[in-house]
Amino acid sequence: MAKSKSRSQQKPESKSSAETNKSDMSFQRAGFFRRLAAMVYDALVATAVGMLSGLIFQVVMLILFQNKLLDSHDFADYMDYFQSSESLQIMANAWVALWVAGFFLWFWKHGGQTLGMRAWRLKIYNLKDEKNISYARLALRLVTAFLGLGTLLVLIDVKNRQSLQDRIAQTEVLYLSKEENDHKSW
Repeated sequence: MAKSKSRSQQKPESKSSAETNKSDMSFQRAGFFRRLAAMVYDALVATAVGMLSGLIFQVVMLILFQNKLLDSHDFADYMDYFQSSESLQIMANAWVALWVAGFFLWFWKHGGQTLGMRAWRLKIYNLKDEKNISYARLALRLVTAFLGLGTLLVLIDVKNRQSLQDRIAQTEVLYLSKEENDHKSW
């Protein structure tokens, strides 16, 4: 199986600055501690997204409960009803998980960077081809990250600096220059 060169291994060609595109840039793959810092930042943002989506879910369910649009099963208080309903709890958890996953997938698809990655000048690139990464591959990357544990592989694979999710989804996380990380480059 032939290995394709990653962006971190490519040499920039001599072109005018107007002709130079991102695929010709040479950046290093991100190290473990920079990734970890971005993950901590993103965990804070994802927590806020999860809390807000959970709040929205609970408010909508409370309104439905108060207006008798939910079968209350003779519960007078919504929280008693919620705590006794396993299906409602599963729905709430699934709702929050979808919003948190959507946060990561949307930012990865639209710019290759979450807010934490942007702050630490990291960006996801596609190893498979020069096209944008599909939502299916980004979802695969999200699932195989195992809540960030897949990034521990970067500590072991010092030469390639690829996490488990990068290997499986055929992506790489590169450390950008200040100029390339500028919002105008998005």
